[in-house]
Amino acid sequence: MSDSDSKTLDPESTTPKTDDLENSASTKPLDPSIGDTEAIQKDLGQAEKENGEEGEEEGECGFCLFMKAGGCKESFIAWEQCIEEAEKMKEDIVEKCVEVTGALKKCMEAHADYYEPILRAEKMAEEEAIRELDIEKEKEREASSEGS
Repeated sequence: MSDSDSKTLDPESTTPKTDDLENSASTKPLDPSIGDTEAIQKDLGQAEKENGEEGEEEGECGFCLFMKAGGCKESFIAWEQCIEEAEKMKEDIVEKCVEVTGALKKCMEAHADYYEPILRAEKMAEEEAIRELDIEKEKEREASSEGS
């Protein structure tokens, strides 16, 4: 597929949708245990409010449209529903949705040609989280060695 094929126009705009997709997709890690799950939850909640009871495709966020346009539409919908249900029931999202998250990630890896921007962003977020953990551990070691 060429770049021109992947840049569909929003019917109400002359701006290609890929700009929205790239911006939203690169800032949200897939795995709810990595990064800011509150931001993902707020985005999902905001998309639901904007949609109201209208058709599922109308008014959806660019990230959701991107995810559903690839080969993992069903896995993404299952993940999205799990997140929404956990949110409504005030359950731990990571614990409740670990299986559907894993299934979605495997599907995305199987379709890496399409989902590569998301997988790359997730990997970067994971690496950053590991760096931050290492910094925290080092600070704790320094504090405990100073206290001895």
